[in-house]
Amino acid sequence: MSYNNSGGGYGHKPDQQQYGYPPQQHGWQQPYQQNQQQPVYGQQPQYENSQPAPGNYQQAPPPNDPPPAYSFYPPTNDNKDNYTFNDAFQVQKPKWNDLWAGILFLAAMGGFVAISALSLKSFTDSNQSDHGIYGGDSFGLNSNTAIVFAFCLAMAFILGYAYIMAARTWPKQFIWVSGILNIALAIATGVYYIWAGTTYAGVVFLVFGVLLIFFFLSWRKRIPFSAFMLRAAIDVAKKYGHVWLVSFLGGVVGLAFGAWFSVTLVGLYVRYDQSNNATKIGLIAYITFAMYWFSEWLKYTLHTTVSGVYASWYFSPHNFPKRATRSSLRRALTYSFGSISLGSLLTAFIQALRQLCSIARSQAGADNGIGLWIVFCVLECVLSCVQWAADFINRFAFTHIALYGTPYIQAAKDTWNMIKQRGIDALVNDCLLGPVFSIGAMMVGYLTTLMAYLYLKYTNPVYNRDGDYTAVVMAFAFLIGMQVTNIFTTPISSGVDTIFVAVGWDPEIMRREHPEMWNELVKTYPTVMNGLHG
Repeated sequence: MSYNNSGGGYGHKPDQQQYGYPPQQHGWQQPYQQNQQQPVYGQQPQYENSQPAPGNYQQAPPPNDPPPAYSFYPPTNDNKDNYTFNDAFQVQKPKWNDLWAGILFLAAMGGFVAISALSLKSFTDSNQSDHGIYGGDSFGLNSNTAIVFAFCLAMAFILGYAYIMAARTWPKQFIWVSGILNIALAIATGVYYIWAGTTYAGVVFLVFGVLLIFFFLSWRKRIPFSAFMLRAAIDVAKKYGHVWLVSFLGGVVGLAFGAWFSVTLVGLYVRYDQSNNATKIGLIAYITFAMYWFSEWLKYTLHTTVSGVYASWYFSPHNFPKRATRSSLRRALTYSFGSISLGSLLTAFIQALRQLCSIARSQAGADNGIGLWIVFCVLECVLSCVQWAADFINRFAFTHIALYGTPYIQAAKDTWNMIKQRGIDALVNDCLLGPVFSIGAMMVGYLTTLMAYLYLKYTNPVYNRDGDYTAVVMAFAFLIGMQVTNIFTTPISSGVDTIFVAVGWDPEIMRREHPEMWNELVKTYPTVMNGLHG
């Protein structure tokens, strides 16, 4: 299906002003006035009390009083042959925002590299006898630990890529199949773990399955709208930019870093196997945090890149900017590098705490500590809610950053105010693609965890004869499956997020340039869309 029509567009240049990116100091300072007269598109709205333009803008920005009906003006499209992404979303006097966070990110990655070098050196210096699948009495690279993580990485890559390809091929059935398969896998693996004697893992997976049944039943009425948005995002990805290439390359980078993290992890166990337990725990906590930070940074870099592609389609469907993907990626890796590092730091810290709770909960279950198991379960649920809120804000803030190169804090504030004042939160909350992709990542996590468990069970390595490391290996196997799949699904979910943010910035564009999508949104959410259109 297509979401473009032949009429309308940016066929002419505004008479008085070439719009640059939105003025930073104006933001969303006043509520949206539904009854306010809308500006004629392609012309400059006239206001009284306009102020001089700051030095980093081409022309005078819209004044504070009164605010324009649609803030964040769309890019100028002159229908020229060499119309590029930088022409569409101009950044006058570019600045490296939040540079301190970018430097901190590089320093953290430098620490990871140093620890990895030390751990791998320990492997090369250690006695490599009795290595392989069954041998080895230590938890390290000279045992089968590296092999089980390699299998988990391979499975995560194959299933993650197959999952996103299934969404591309069967978007309408994708949501139903994802939910049903996830419930079936959670319950089946939970029953198997209990039957096999790993009661703590079985209870956790059964709880996941029961909760998913409840959530999925409550989502039924929202599935048609979500399927429509998924089809829209996939149609754009097929025709514009290099969205699928971004998804694939992101998955490859995520896989490579996951392999690096895995060998570093088991290398630390080699180096500190017999002593320095506190040092070992501290270093493992650090590399786990670094892994989360890199994964989140990679995910949001992909998100920012793809947001540039979808925004180019939204604002300029008849003259799609050239080199949109490359230019958007270049901006993400330069001027917005620090902002992406800052936003990903917040979610990485929360995820690292969740992982520690997960390991502690699994260990408490293995030790039959029911009280601690319940405490860590509750704490993990609380952290999950906090992570959801942080990720929700980040998704839309980074769309703003992708187009206009603003600092992270300002982008988060402006975008959040826009979402609330325009009523876009109703559309966002009813779109299930974020939760569906999350449960899809969990589904891959179930399978990588099961593979790790079966591998340990049937190879029965010497170091794990008493099951001391089963919980740790299963927890990290689940982590690998989820993170790799999340990277694969980021581009499509980013496209849907960008559409929501763009319709909040200027719904008139959707009404004129993408009427089929507009009509679907009006049919589903007449109050919200009529309020947007005025």
